[in-house]
This record gives sequence, C-alpha cells and structure tokens, in this order.
Amino acid sequence: MAEIFSDFVHWLEICIVYYFLFLNGVYIFLSLVAFRDVYAHLLRTLYSNYEELSRSPLTPPISIVVPAHNEEVDIAITVNNLLHLDYMRYEVIVVNDGSNDNTLSVLENTFQLEPCQDKPAGGLATKPIRGVYKSRRHHQLLVVDKENGGKADALNVGLGFARNPYFCSIDADVIMEPDALQRVVQPILESPKRVIAVGGIVRVANGCRIEKGRIAEISLSQNILVIFQVIEYFRAFLCGRTGFSRFNALMIISGAFGVFEKDLVMAIGGYRRDTVGEDMDLVTQLHAHMRRTGDSNYQIRFIPDPVCWTEVPTSMSVLARQRRRWQKGLLEVLGKNGQMFFNPRYGAVGLFAYPFLYLFEGWGLILECLGYPLILARWLTGSIQTDFMLAFLAATFLCGTTLSLTGLLLGEMTPRRYPKTSQWTLLAFFALFENLGYRQFTSLLRMWGMADHLRGAGGWGRMERQGFFIKRSQRKEAHT
Repeated sequence: MAEIFSDFVHWLEICIVYYFLFLNGVYIFLSLVAFRDVYAHLLRTLYSNYEELSRSPLTPPISIVVPAHNEEVDIAITVNNLLHLDYMRYEVIVVNDGSNDNTLSVLENTFQLEPCQDKPAGGLATKPIRGVYKSRRHHQLLVVDKENGGKADALNVGLGFARNPYFCSIDADVIMEPDALQRVVQPILESPKRVIAVGGIVRVANGCRIEKGRIAEISLSQNILVIFQVIEYFRAFLCGRTGFSRFNALMIISGAFGVFEKDLVMAIGGYRRDTVGEDMDLVTQLHAHMRRTGDSNYQIRFIPDPVCWTEVPTSMSVLARQRRRWQKGLLEVLGKNGQMFFNPRYGAVGLFAYPFLYLFEGWGLILECLGYPLILARWLTGSIQTDFMLAFLAATFLCGTTLSLTGLLLGEMTPRRYPKTSQWTLLAFFALFENLGYRQFTSLLRMWGMADHLRGAGGWGRMERQGFFIKRSQRKEAHT
C-alpha cells in the first residue's frame, strides 16, 4: 500500500509540473499573439474616424440594456453617462430587478419618469413586469420595473423591449467611454466576416476622478487589493482574451460590457437563468448555435480598447464572494456545454478554448492548489532535492511575473493609460509580488467556488457598492 501511495504521489508531482508548464506556456503564446494584434489594431485606429463612423447611416442602432438590483449609489451617474455617449442612434433600457432599496426612486426623481404602455416582444419567459416608464427629459431612456429574478432574467426583459438589431449589455456600476459604441461597432462594419459579438477592455475605476458621469482623471487607487486587480484585469483582457479572439476561440465577453446581435441571442432563447456565469454561457451558446447551423464564417471579437470602467472589490470579503461566484459560474458553463470537449465540429472553441478552460482554469485548479504544499512537504521530508524545488518555484514565479508585466506593457500601448510614471512603476512593483501570495490567495477562493459548485450552493451574493470613486458633491450633482 505504501508503494502504491508513493507511486501515486510521484505521478501527481509530474502532473503538477506539466500543469504549470503548459498553463504558463499557453498564456505566454497568447501574449505574443496579443502583442501583434494590439499593435496592428492601434495602427488601424490611427486612420479611423470614429465620429464619422457613428454618424453614418450604415452604422447600426444599438440598445443598451442595464440590469440593476440595489444600485441606488451609482445608478444615476451610470445612466447619466449613458445618455451622453457620442453615438447617433441608440436607446437605454434600465431594468430594475426587484430592488429593495431606492434604485427606482432615484431613477424616477433624476430622470422624471412617467408610466407608458410599451410591451415586450420576443416571447422570452421572465418574472412579471410591474411597470414601464419613459423619461420626460430623455426620449431614448426606458425604465422597466420587474419582480426579482436575477441578472439573466433582467437582461431577457431588456431584450424584449429592445428595438434595435444590436444590444449592449452593461453592469449598473460602470462608466462608459464616450466613444465606446463607436469603437465596438467598427469590427462589425469593417470585418469581411459576420461579427456577431464584440467585447472590449473593462478598466478599474477605483481611484479615478469622475465628473458629470465621465472619467475626468485617470489615477491609481492606494488600496493594495485594487492594485492587484488592476494588474489582473490588464493580464486577463489584453493577454488572454486578445489571444483567444485571434483564433475566434473567445468564450468570455465580460458581463460588464458586451455588444451582441440581438436576433441570434433571441434565437437561442436569450440568457439562461440557471447559472451565475450567464455572460460566458451566452458566448458559448452563440458559438454552438453558429456551428450547429453550419455557419462557420462568423467572428466573436475582442478589441484592445478601453470601453468602460468599473468598481472592483476593496475588501477581502467582497473579493472572496466575487471570485467564488466566478469559479462557480465557469464550472457551470463548462458542465452545460460538455459536448464541445475536443469536438472538431466546434472549431477552435472545441479543440482549444474549451479543453483549455476545462482542464486548466476549471478543474486543473486542484493541481495548482496541491502543488505548492505537496512540493514543500516533499522537500521538508527530504524526498526531493532543494535544487529542484527552488527551480520549480522560480520557474512558476518568473512565468507569472512575465505575464503580469506583459499585460501592463500592453496596457501602456492602449489609449487612456495611466499618466504618471510613478503609477506604472508602482504597478510593475506589485506585479513582481503578485505571485508571492495574492495569486495563491485567489486560487484558494476559486477552490471555495469549486466547492460551492459541487454542493450546488452559492448564488450571485452581494457586491456592496461604495460609490467611493464618486465624490459626494458629484453624486448630488448627478441627481439634480
């Protein structure tokens, strides 16, 4: 029995080593692809006239759908921001998902809402609607009040009221760039293939100064958790998603911001309401739908442009709930779409993206969390050489740090960068230490999310909106 256990541990160690090598190798490869694509994209944008593009009669109108639940702190700022985008034809649909705070009252008082008789179309099953309102001040604003049914249910209600061929789903706590819609619509108009969905970078707003619903000054928060998340966002969006997008294998468009072809989303039945990972599930279902219908001449794109800014957690407790929810959602979506696993019918998604997420970002997390304590225990008992342990830890540290620094460098190449050298120096300094505690901490949180998934527990949880990046005077101004 002891010999069998020893052999098992030996093979487990081999799996752990190869897990880290392959995981980091794939991300380094995607980062190299991202460098090429970001550089090419920036060259193209030098000659792009976004304002003319947004005024063109060929540019499609867009419906912006904003699900809101207990968002009284920031909802007025967010909606005010949306009503002043630089885009010719668009509408804003705010869906109040059974809030038990003053979200609806804030909207009524700020935008002078009055009841209307608009009805949803499309036949998506949702929780009952309690009221529909239009603004007397802004003709393009519609507010729908409904019983609580979750984010996916609220988005489906918004789809029913959307009148345009494309819709943009955003979170209720984001601040969009004035030219965000101009930038995401560009690949839809210019790509030789049919672009059915587009996502862009979601940036961290914590620490920035906001005036009249727009980012007036880009700055870096002094909160350590926030700084680590800034690095994470750059790495995840600019290294990972840009690389996957290059091979039309992108499976995640952030729920904070994404533009989709409405008829296709309606054709697959809208957002599924039985998962907390509805954003990833929607993109995955779109890939599956296009492949099932035999239409492989399509694209789901990611653009390396900052399109919106969001508030990230500032406390351990809120960060823990967020990361548990993300991991639970990832595993739910992977479980619901298991037919894609190494299935050539689904192209690069089936042969590359899905297996990678399943084996490494999903269940492979177990190996990552076992790796550090196992190798340390083997070293303490004299079962492995010190040189091997140090080489393994150094390799994982260098690979992780390289990826983080690469994400920061790509962020420096894109518009709306941090203006001060000291801010980039601080980010680079924290990138060196991200893999010495923070990554291990978030991995444990993700393991907690895995446990939630296995026992069928956990939901969206509560993300406390402090509204700390909006000064009290600015919040009052937005409400008047």
